Amino acid sequence: MKDLDCMKIEEEIKQKTFKSAYHKAFINVMYTSGWLQQQQAAIFKPYSITLPQYNILRILRGQHPQPATVSLLIERMLDKTSNASRIVDKLEVKGLVTRKQCPADRRTVDVLITDKGLGLLKEMETIEGGEATGIKNLTEEEAITLSDLLDKIRNK
Repeated sequence: MKDLDCMKIEEEIKQKTFKSAYHKAFINVMYTSGWLQQQQAAIFKPYSITLPQYNILRILRGQHPQPATVSLLIERMLDKTSNASRIVDKLEVKGLVTRKQCPADRRTVDVLITDKGLGLLKEMETIEGGEATGIKNLTEEEAITLSDLLDKIRNK
């Protein structure tokens, strides 16, 4: 691990002891998740976009030029608690996506990223990968290990 002048979780939350190593790790993951979200929000602010909006634009870019349904967006979103329909509404007002009734299924709405949306993502390319959030404090090997450990946590 790189030698960094970083605050330990004990210092960050002013708690000296934990019930167990598992409890400490859980608290650390929760705290770091919130911290990363705050960092990401600050990075996205100049672009007038939120992390869920960015996530939907990235999904739509991956689908481009094919449309996506709202249910596909929900399935692929990072934050499963986000209201995809409401987010699409906001992106449409900004001119970053369009919505049209699906010709094959009138109950379904097709969502497409616009050229303006693609342009915004192009402009934001330098911030992709979370590099401005501190993830680059890890070595590549540590980043791989972290990803593997996070995957293992979700494997119930």
